[in-house]
Amino acid sequence: MKKGQLQKNFSSEHVLFLKKRRRRTALVWALRIGVLLLVLAIWELVTALGWADPFFMSSPSRIARTIFGLYRDGVLFYHIGVTLWETLAGFAIAVGLGYGIALLLWWSDLLREVLEPYIVVLNALPKIALGPLIIVWCGTGSKAILFMTVLVGIIVAILHMLSAFIATDKNKLLLLRSMGASKWQILTKLVVPSSLPSFISMLKVAVGMAWIGSIMGEYIVSRAGLGYLIVYGGQVFKLDLVMSATVILCILAAGMYFLVALLEKLLVKNTEN
Repeated sequence: MKKGQLQKNFSSEHVLFLKKRRRRTALVWALRIGVLLLVLAIWELVTALGWADPFFMSSPSRIARTIFGLYRDGVLFYHIGVTLWETLAGFAIAVGLGYGIALLLWWSDLLREVLEPYIVVLNALPKIALGPLIIVWCGTGSKAILFMTVLVGIIVAILHMLSAFIATDKNKLLLLRSMGASKWQILTKLVVPSSLPSFISMLKVAVGMAWIGSIMGEYIVSRAGLGYLIVYGGQVFKLDLVMSATVILCILAAGMYFLVALLEKLLVKNTEN
């Protein structure tokens, strides 16, 4: 939108507010990038001057060379693709099943009262303890890793969404019931729309849980993937490989989180319109 159009459609105060907001956003991003570059520079300097052993600490330049080496050998995108597929598939399944189960528990008070203690126990259970059983059940392929990813994320999704459904405004519920609304109408017209912010919040949490689950699964049993590179690098003391795989994981996880944040902006924009 051009400057003249902006001033025509909005008041001068609002135009000034938007300019300040854009400057603030630009400043935040500049500081974020500056902090990252400063950390990388200090890290590189500390290892270059010998204040820290680069064998144990690695360095940005060594990490860059290692990633380029993986690319040159033609295995970089293969390992990224394996982990990314396991993470995205597990994320989608966990979110879908978790949301559906939370709806069922909201729909049936009896079912919720019966199953809620078991869900809480499963949430507290260290999932890594089920590793040997998962290997027996699913084998040593991607199925086991996918199962672990879903297992880590689904309980969080259920508890998060169930809390949001139960927290629906009681006065609005009473109003709809007094008007003769069915339970299905209450669900579709009030409960689901009002839980949208909690759904976005759940997605942000589920992103992290999906990456935790997939890497945890690759730690237990894998023949490829970024988790496999981390385990292999640790076993043969190639710590540059460990750090490189970790950096790639951070980049992928951040990218997935920003996609969820973008979805949040789009949903909020559509809701306002």
